[in-house]
Amino acid sequence: MTDTPAYHHLGEPLQLGPLRLRNRLVMGSMHTGLENRARDVGKLTAYFAERARGGVGLIVTGGYAPNTEGWLSPFASTMSSSSTARRHRPLTAAVRGEGAAIALQLLHAGRYGYHPFVVSASSGKSPISMFRARGLSGRGVRRTIDAFVRSAALAREAGYDGVEIMGSEGYLINQFLAERTNRRTDAWGGDAARRRAFAVEIVRRTRAELGPDFLVMYRMSVLDLVERGQTWAETADLAREIEAAGASVITTGIGWHEARVPTIVSSVPRAAFAWATRRLKDVVTIPVAASNRINDPEVAEHVLATGGADLIQMSRPFLADPAWAAKALAGRPESINTCIACNQACLDHIFVNRRATCLVNPRACFETELVLAPTVSRKKVAVVGAGPAGLACAVATAERGHEVHLFEASDALGGQFDLARRIPGKEEFAETLRYYRYELDRLGAVLHLGTTATAESLLAQRFDHIVVATGVTPRVPAIAGIEHPKVLRYDEALRNPPPGRRVAVVGAGGIGVDVAEFLTHTGPVPVPVGAWQAEWGVDDDPLSAGGLTTRTPEVAAREVYLLQRSPGRIGAKLGKTSGWVHRAALKQRGVVELSGVTYERIDDDGLHVRVGEEARVLDVDHVVICAGQEARRTLFDELDEIGYDIAHGQRPGQSFGLDLIGGARRAAELDAKRAIAHGTRVASRI
Repeated sequence: MTDTPAYHHLGEPLQLGPLRLRNRLVMGSMHTGLENRARDVGKLTAYFAERARGGVGLIVTGGYAPNTEGWLSPFASTMSSSSTARRHRPLTAAVRGEGAAIALQLLHAGRYGYHPFVVSASSGKSPISMFRARGLSGRGVRRTIDAFVRSAALAREAGYDGVEIMGSEGYLINQFLAERTNRRTDAWGGDAARRRAFAVEIVRRTRAELGPDFLVMYRMSVLDLVERGQTWAETADLAREIEAAGASVITTGIGWHEARVPTIVSSVPRAAFAWATRRLKDVVTIPVAASNRINDPEVAEHVLATGGADLIQMSRPFLADPAWAAKALAGRPESINTCIACNQACLDHIFVNRRATCLVNPRACFETELVLAPTVSRKKVAVVGAGPAGLACAVATAERGHEVHLFEASDALGGQFDLARRIPGKEEFAETLRYYRYELDRLGAVLHLGTTATAESLLAQRFDHIVVATGVTPRVPAIAGIEHPKVLRYDEALRNPPPGRRVAVVGAGGIGVDVAEFLTHTGPVPVPVGAWQAEWGVDDDPLSAGGLTTRTPEVAAREVYLLQRSPGRIGAKLGKTSGWVHRAALKQRGVVELSGVTYERIDDDGLHVRVGEEARVLDVDHVVICAGQEARRTLFDELDEIGYDIAHGQRPGQSFGLDLIGGARRAAELDAKRAIAHGTRVASRI
């Protein structure tokens, strides 16, 4: 790692085709949902402009289809008319006015499209769409190339500095490249050279049409991570041909969306795929951008300083902190609100057609709606509870200029986040706590750790507004023998891991799944890249098709049973983009999953249950209870009653505002995303 505080390589300008970028940081493409409707162009403009103001060198938009067949979903974002191009001009002007360049991503979904018009290299159905794609005819291929070129011309008309042609992540161009999805025998398929022709012709035609003064980027899959995907030799040949066709830069993508290898969730080590980008850099002379699980300036600088890439492309980190670039380049990495790769508010939203935002930054994509305006009337505000909701509220309230006092009964910040950071693969959660602590200090908030706030003590200090964020307590179900010494609550188990080799986890929601992963994990934390590759079967052998090999999962530290009362699949309510990763990890470690369980009793023999009609005794050393939470709202109820009496003149005293937020307001389906957003919204109104 570099010892240079200002990250010299990140801050170095770069001539990129016709553009001179002010630094080596690229905000990579990420769909937000704001692209799909003309009425949201103003919101999208505010979103991009704030990131440009935050110092990034180049921004790439979410994907825009070149034609109707390329839609991601019905009526999704498309760049196919001059009227659409004109609507984008205020957006591009705003970004360029802040000193950044901006490129439009051209993305044809191919068989990933969720609509009845889907097409692909060959007919077939993807695992992530209900619609079967028809194979494009030869004429259809040529029309699609024409559509890409026309869209690129329209992007220039709209004021964009360039386009990024999406050839990665399993979308249409990637479908032409891989034997897995291209069974053609004409000029666009058969052998690897003909499978490459579609991608190369799009780049060649785009450069010919738009000339040398327009940025042409190509996003390349350097690891498909699917069976019958491209070999490294095929990828290297493609890179050389893409450069010869006129691309200014190659940005990298990892894995198809249908791949069964995680690529961006928090359990993936930082810069886990930087080796693949370095390999690509060795075969071309144009700049190459590294991507995937790079969220920290030290890591990004290291990739550049060691010759692994020419640019760093990040998407979600700029959701989390629009000023990431400015903070890093000023030598203030501790001030960055780090992306924790949870996916809960960004990708999980997009896959259910909701607007993307960010768990740790609920203002992302809501810049015009969730405004933290400076206060015109400074108040003395108490926030009670330093879990995610309380921390978010305290920081946002202090940022607006109020005097903030944050009370926490324990000796540490974080609440449920302080527990979550202990889960292997969730070490990033500690970054959020670091950020909040930094902001509290910077903004001058008064922190009262190890202090139990009472109604009387708060009233004595004459606060103008009190926000109660006292969180939750683990729920203890009414199971006979629940007081047995072998029974632990999940918070106890995470703070002091049980010594026994056999453990039953009661409750298979998000916390139960996390606890099961915690109890089965062996080896160092965080997991080294090599060990992670072995666990998931990622292969750096150049001859490996798709970059896959046989998995060699770690040996589980304990025998674990994971049980739930409800029937059906364990973890069914987990996030769409991360739930499958947790389920796969548990399966690889041999966790026994039981659904439809009735809990009868706990005694020296173990946990007595009934599964359907079958009575079973699980001979376990410990039983960990993950059966939900109950809200802690006693303080709020006391304050609410006092405030009611004051309002009705029944007792003397000062008036005060009162809010209840986070888990203390709603313990069911405990949700840090909701808690942080609620705390921030309340702060915006104080």
